[in-house]
Amino acid sequence: MIIKSLDQLNSLSKKVADKLKEKDCIFLTGDIGVGKTTFTRYLINYLQKKEGLKVTEVLSPTFNLLYEYDLKKLKIMHYDLYRLKNDKELNNLGIFQENGNAVKIIEWPSLIKNPISDKLEIHLDYAKHGSERKLKFLGTGKWKNFE
Repeated sequence: MIIKSLDQLNSLSKKVADKLKEKDCIFLTGDIGVGKTTFTRYLINYLQKKEGLKVTEVLSPTFNLLYEYDLKKLKIMHYDLYRLKNDKELNNLGIFQENGNAVKIIEWPSLIKNPISDKLEIHLDYAKHGSERKLKFLGTGKWKNFE
């Protein structure tokens, strides 16, 4: 799939957001600046508006590793694992031990090897034109045939 504008990325984020349920996991992969955090911002802000909540700033958790968003129906845990070097650092985060019912959105998930039943991987790549992005989806469980 080719995304030609931020509006299209926003529409896609809404489509994903409308399917989210407790315990779902979204992996976002791609180069720096390709749109992982922008996708997440659109998704979280859409859910905040939908639930009548104040729209908050959604930043990349590159340095904090995690930002949490408590919505009425869901809790979203937004991770950025870019700075992690090994399994020990990953295990110290306890991503899959705590908050088992939360939705997890994980940027740079390459260290995660656990099988996850309801996971959507979104691979973002730069396309020919500067503002375009190529997206590829791989899913498990209910996300298996997402497009």
